[in-house]
Amino acid sequence: MKFKNKLLAISFYLLLILPINTYAYSNYVISGGETIGIEVNSKGVLVVGFYKIDNEYIAKDAGFAVGDLILEVNDTPVDSIEAMVKTVEESSSQVHFTVSRDDTLKDVYLTLKEDENQVLKTGLYVKDKINGIGTLTYIDPNSKIFGALGHEIFDSTTASKFEIKDGKIFDASVSSIVKSRNGSAGEKNATYDKSEVYGTIYENEISGIFGTYTEDISNREKIEVGEKEEITTGAAKIRTVISGDTIEEFAINIIGLDDNSKTKNILFEITDERLLNETGGIIQGMSGSPIIQNDKIIGAVNYVIVNDTTKGYGIFITTMLEEGEK
Repeated sequence: MKFKNKLLAISFYLLLILPINTYAYSNYVISGGETIGIEVNSKGVLVVGFYKIDNEYIAKDAGFAVGDLILEVNDTPVDSIEAMVKTVEESSSQVHFTVSRDDTLKDVYLTLKEDENQVLKTGLYVKDKINGIGTLTYIDPNSKIFGALGHEIFDSTTASKFEIKDGKIFDASVSSIVKSRNGSAGEKNATYDKSEVYGTIYENEISGIFGTYTEDISNREKIEVGEKEEITTGAAKIRTVISGDTIEEFAINIIGLDDNSKTKNILFEITDERLLNETGGIIQGMSGSPIIQNDKIIGAVNYVIVNDTTKGYGIFITTMLEEGEK
């Protein structure tokens, strides 16, 4: 009996001293730079606004709030607008909604009201997906996990992170550029083909979007991962697309490093005259562009400084790699 207790104590001690987080990302990854189309689906149906019926905001008066995530209608799970509408149509005039608000489940009881055409309405504006473009940052050649954007997908209507169920990345080609100017960030315009799927998304976090890359990567070159301790101020490059689908490298200068910030780790300025002439600095759609220094991938572009669009921030690549492996 004493022997068994001793073994148990030793095992428990070993368990305590093991590291809580262990990451298995590769020391060499495939550097991205290509523009990608992005589509993410909500975990439920997101409330983004209200409209009047017979001069009343019936949904707001019932207790709904912008940002509510509708999870159930009459105790039936719904994960799309189509499913919600179908369940509402099968209901009586009073409908029970289960919503998530600030990570807490709430019940909302809504009495539907007829519009001028005698059609029952909810008074809710909702969405269940977001589409956009960004830049692929890396692919881990061993796990085929990819990371992109370097920041979360944010819903501008609700001013909150978009809680996703799943999503995909797909082929996109830059068709034109709206140049940045101080006080206003420009953007990439792109055409895309949703049938040319490159990967599936499973995570939307503060450090980027992550998923599994599904295309062949056997012939793509690998680049060494640079640890944050190796990064210095001075010359570096970013990889991005400003026309079509051609990835190009452009010169930047790293002017500051911050190990304390979660995402704004690398402060840099664009020094490449051609990029400045073409884009006016950092533009929307450039988020996720890999940052390269001393032939190592060290980070990804994630924010523009709006008051001086020649400058921006990047996130450490190791932060993205660690999140992707969780």
